[in-house]
Amino acid sequence: MGTRPSRFRYDARRAAAPVTLRQRIDRAVHTLGTDLSSFVVRQVVRAAREVLADRTQFALSEEARAEWERVNRRPAREQPGLQRLMERPSPFSD
Repeated sequence: MGTRPSRFRYDARRAAAPVTLRQRIDRAVHTLGTDLSSFVVRQVVRAAREVLADRTQFALSEEARAEWERVNRRPAREQPGLQRLMERPSPFSD
Protein backbone atom coordinates (compact mmCIF):
# COMPACT_ATOMS: atom_id res chain seq x y z
CA MET A 1 0.00 0.00 0.00
CA GLY A 2 3.03 2.25 -0.28
CA THR A 3 3.28 5.15 -2.59
CA ARG A 4 6.32 5.94 -4.63
CA PRO A 5 8.28 8.90 -3.30
CA SER A 6 8.40 11.98 -5.44
CA ARG A 7 11.56 12.49 -7.45
CA PHE A 8 11.51 16.17 -6.54
CA ARG A 9 14.11 16.94 -3.91
CA TYR A 10 14.27 20.39 -2.41
CA ASP A 11 17.84 21.49 -1.80
CA ALA A 12 17.86 24.88 -0.09
CA ARG A 13 21.64 25.17 -0.43
CA ARG A 14 21.44 25.09 -4.20
CA ALA A 15 18.00 26.69 -4.48
CA ALA A 16 17.00 23.81 -6.75
CA ALA A 17 13.31 24.65 -6.39
CA PRO A 18 11.63 27.08 -8.75
CA VAL A 19 11.77 30.65 -7.48
CA THR A 20 8.00 30.80 -7.06
CA LEU A 21 8.01 27.75 -4.79
CA ARG A 22 10.85 29.11 -2.68
CA GLN A 23 9.13 32.48 -2.43
CA ARG A 24 5.91 30.82 -1.29
CA ILE A 25 7.77 28.84 1.36
CA ASP A 26 9.65 31.92 2.56
CA ARG A 27 6.40 33.87 2.76
CA ALA A 28 4.78 31.14 4.88
CA VAL A 29 7.84 31.01 7.15
CA HIS A 30 7.75 34.79 7.54
CA THR A 31 4.00 34.78 8.18
CA LEU A 32 4.43 32.34 11.05
CA GLY A 33 7.40 34.28 12.38
CA THR A 34 9.66 31.25 12.49
CA ASP A 35 12.75 29.93 10.73
CA LEU A 36 12.81 27.51 7.79
CA SER A 37 13.93 24.48 9.82
CA SER A 38 11.20 24.93 12.43
CA PHE A 39 8.63 25.47 9.71
CA VAL A 40 9.64 22.29 7.89
CA VAL A 41 9.60 20.18 11.06
CA ARG A 42 6.20 21.61 12.03
CA GLN A 43 4.71 20.76 8.63
CA VAL A 44 6.23 17.27 8.52
CA VAL A 45 4.83 16.46 11.97
CA ARG A 46 1.44 17.79 10.87
CA ALA A 47 1.52 15.64 7.74
CA ALA A 48 2.53 12.57 9.78
CA ARG A 49 -0.44 13.11 12.11
CA GLU A 50 -2.80 13.31 9.14
CA VAL A 51 -1.40 10.12 7.63
CA LEU A 52 -1.64 8.19 10.88
CA ALA A 53 -5.04 9.58 11.94
CA ASP A 54 -6.87 7.43 9.42
CA ARG A 55 -5.35 4.17 10.53
CA THR A 56 -7.95 1.64 11.59
CA GLN A 57 -5.69 -1.36 12.15
CA PHE A 58 -2.63 -1.56 14.34
CA ALA A 59 -0.15 -4.39 14.52
CA LEU A 60 0.92 -5.22 18.06
CA SER A 61 3.40 -7.72 19.37
CA GLU A 62 1.98 -10.43 21.63
CA GLU A 63 3.36 -8.59 24.66
CA ALA A 64 1.85 -5.25 23.59
CA ARG A 65 -1.48 -6.92 22.77
CA ALA A 66 -1.59 -8.56 26.20
CA GLU A 67 -0.91 -5.19 27.85
CA TRP A 68 -3.62 -3.55 25.74
CA GLU A 69 -6.12 -6.21 26.79
CA ARG A 70 -5.09 -5.91 30.45
CA VAL A 71 -5.63 -2.14 30.44
CA ASN A 72 -8.99 -2.43 28.66
CA ARG A 73 -10.30 -5.01 31.14
CA ARG A 74 -10.01 -2.53 34.01
CA PRO A 75 -13.30 -1.02 35.16
CA ALA A 76 -13.90 2.57 34.15
CA ARG A 77 -13.11 5.21 36.76
CA GLU A 78 -15.88 7.37 38.16
CA GLN A 79 -15.74 10.80 36.58
CA PRO A 80 -18.25 12.99 38.46
CA GLY A 81 -17.40 16.10 36.42
CA LEU A 82 -17.87 14.23 33.16
CA GLN A 83 -21.13 12.75 34.43
CA ARG A 84 -22.46 16.25 35.26
CA LEU A 85 -21.38 17.53 31.86
CA MET A 86 -23.16 14.70 30.06
CA GLU A 87 -26.36 15.37 32.00
CA ARG A 88 -26.51 19.04 30.95
CA PRO A 89 -28.66 19.99 27.98
CA SER A 90 -26.79 20.52 24.74
CA PRO A 91 -26.22 24.17 23.83
CA PHE A 92 -26.82 23.13 20.19
CA SER A 93 -30.32 21.72 20.61
CA ASP A 94 -33.46 23.76 20.07
